[in-house]
Amino acid sequence: MAEFDYDVLVIGAGPGGYVAAIRAAQLGLKTACAESRETLGGTCLNVGCIPSKAMLHASELYDEAANGMLAKLGVKIDAMSLDLATMQGQRTDAVKGLTGGIEFLFKKNKVTWLKGLASFTGANSVEVGGEKVTAKNIVIATGSSVTPLPGVTIDNAGGKIVDSTGALELTSVPKKMVVIGGGVIGLELGSVWRRLGAEVTVVEYLDALLPGMDGDVRKEAGKIFKKQGMELRLSTKVTGCTVKGKTATLTLEPAAGGDSEELEADCVLVSIGRRPNTDGLGLENIGLETNQRGQIEIDHDFRTKVDGVWAIGDCVPGPMLAHKAEDEGIAVAENIAGQTGIVNHAIIPSVVYTWPEIAGVGLTTEEAIEKMGGDKKAVKVGKFPMLGNSRAKTNHEPDGFVKVIAEAESDKVLGVWAIAVPAGTMIAEAALGMEFGATSEDIAYTCHAHPTHSEAMKEAAMAVQGKPIHV
Repeated sequence: MAEFDYDVLVIGAGPGGYVAAIRAAQLGLKTACAESRETLGGTCLNVGCIPSKAMLHASELYDEAANGMLAKLGVKIDAMSLDLATMQGQRTDAVKGLTGGIEFLFKKNKVTWLKGLASFTGANSVEVGGEKVTAKNIVIATGSSVTPLPGVTIDNAGGKIVDSTGALELTSVPKKMVVIGGGVIGLELGSVWRRLGAEVTVVEYLDALLPGMDGDVRKEAGKIFKKQGMELRLSTKVTGCTVKGKTATLTLEPAAGGDSEELEADCVLVSIGRRPNTDGLGLENIGLETNQRGQIEIDHDFRTKVDGVWAIGDCVPGPMLAHKAEDEGIAVAENIAGQTGIVNHAIIPSVVYTWPEIAGVGLTTEEAIEKMGGDKKAVKVGKFPMLGNSRAKTNHEPDGFVKVIAEAESDKVLGVWAIAVPAGTMIAEAALGMEFGATSEDIAYTCHAHPTHSEAMKEAAMAVQGKPIHV
């Protein structure tokens, strides 16, 4: 009789968890994955990254037709209307197909799905659905959930004060929507409903959108969203929200303090960030604490301080991104199997899937200067506007730029930031280049196909040396 039921038990079947389970099984380890949802894929696939992209894409097409872009290209639509039920239907179809795909992959790789919440009873044992399960190695991949805002109660069923999940499920277009938080999720979902006809106001505590991104990107993003019709209330905090009938009323104050005011809306989206899911795991039963942010501390190999217990994804320090969790899922499984699993956390791209997209990898300009001891001359920056890119101009997509940040002495690329319609795809080139230690000259002298948006990356790299061609 085996000492343990499984070699590896993964708690959570999100992007990190299900990938870890599959990779562990591929490496010959007897593997199970505990998941309490009715479907696999976690927040990202069920109510996050994937369904939001389905709505973003559909709303972009609607906007092109409804607001004259297609007409400018000679594509005239005499009569059109919004069928929101069908638009929502294609969203759910996309989710259904992909969650079913993961279930198929579990069966293909002989990963056992343990349905239910898992809670530690010991370092090598958990209780799932009332049954005790043991494993030599247990990987915590429980993800994250919406951070609550004091004074604001989320009620997705009511449809007046919602989080990201509720914002995806709206059955009608709000006349007025207020988005609390000018980060990635708020801007993406706010963009969806603005394109479909809502008046959208974004309330952000800081003095610019997209905290943590490059300063130039944050400024330009603000200009673009204003041009698209969003009202931006920056340096403003929300102190409360009440619902009466069909109207939600927010109380606002200047972030620095001052007189309060009220703002009414048909729908309020709360999107101020996410927090790790660690409650109910029974961490106290194995002597594992969380840090001040509620995260589980790990070493370079994803080990916690408890032997045989590992952790990855949103519940550990680092950006809460699906692709970061996926890479960690592969790495932790390889480490458990005795191989060398590595994730370069310095090169994790981030993308905002608005129109245009916003993407970045590596250091911001501000971070690069700080790294160089505050010496601005130690950093060189090349910037190229999408207005100078032939494909962007031809497609009537002039907004944005590409920015390459390099160390002045060595020319090594420290960071790349882009605002462009396909910025999320373009940033992969920068990530790959940085992974291999590319200089700006390496990118500048690499032939890029013409006409493509990616030529802007080449020109921005040329601009580091002050020698772009098309500007």
